[in-house]
Amino acid sequence: MTLTWPVFLAVLGGALLHASWNVLVKSSADKALDTALIHLLGSVVAVPLVLWVGLPPASAWPFLLMSLVIHVGYYTALAGAYEHGDMGLTYPLMRGLAPLLVALSASAVLGERLSPGGWLGVLAISGGVLTLGLSAQALAAPKAVAFALANAVTIMLYTLVDAQGVRQAGHALQYVATLFMLDGWPFALLVFARRRGKVLAYARQRWPLALGGAIASMGSYGIALWAMTRAPVATVSALRETSVLFGALLGVWLLKEAFTLRRMLGTCAIVGGAMALRLA
Repeated sequence: MTLTWPVFLAVLGGALLHASWNVLVKSSADKALDTALIHLLGSVVAVPLVLWVGLPPASAWPFLLMSLVIHVGYYTALAGAYEHGDMGLTYPLMRGLAPLLVALSASAVLGERLSPGGWLGVLAISGGVLTLGLSAQALAAPKAVAFALANAVTIMLYTLVDAQGVRQAGHALQYVATLFMLDGWPFALLVFARRRGKVLAYARQRWPLALGGAIASMGSYGIALWAMTRAPVATVSALRETSVLFGALLGVWLLKEAFTLRRMLGTCAIVGGAMALRLA
């Protein structure tokens, strides 16, 4: 498996989609409710896709079920991180550590080994991502950091599980559509049970934006899992985290966060790492 130019460009496009729906969550008044609404709408959007492409084979279902459990933890930690800290801090932390954890685990779990150039790319992207996120602000937001670090672990877990599941399925769209059809309900029901009276009014106000976020989330992860059937998982995972670069730029543009020298250095490291992965 190699990272060809079409796969490289597709994953970058998916990274932009991922950053977009994360900016949407960060901009909302209720992070947990927004996350729940986005992924519940994603479940609804996925239904006609499943009717069109069908369900994945039985061999993929153990991975699907494991992924559903892990994703509840992911959404919980994601909402908690955005509740307690800026996107400029939490998004890079959770996304920067994940590719390192995936790269270290992929050899044992999947039998995949990166070349020296591949490791250089992973380290450069992770270093650049962490440069964007680590700051003095981290000391002032311990809860946000704790949620972000917990999420890095859940990202590693679902990446490895879903990479195996989509390969077992042999059909990326079948696996992704089924995952999203089921994925939005557990976390949404947990959040809705706590919010009760707020849900309908909030949904009426936010559903157009949340629907866009749902489509972006599904497209981003679908592209990533498709890419993992054609390139090493650690490579795709690291390249996908260029979403942090897009997130930083969107944060400056939409959320009026500062684009500092530190962020410029992190950006250069991410771009250099991405090219190292392509050339490895």
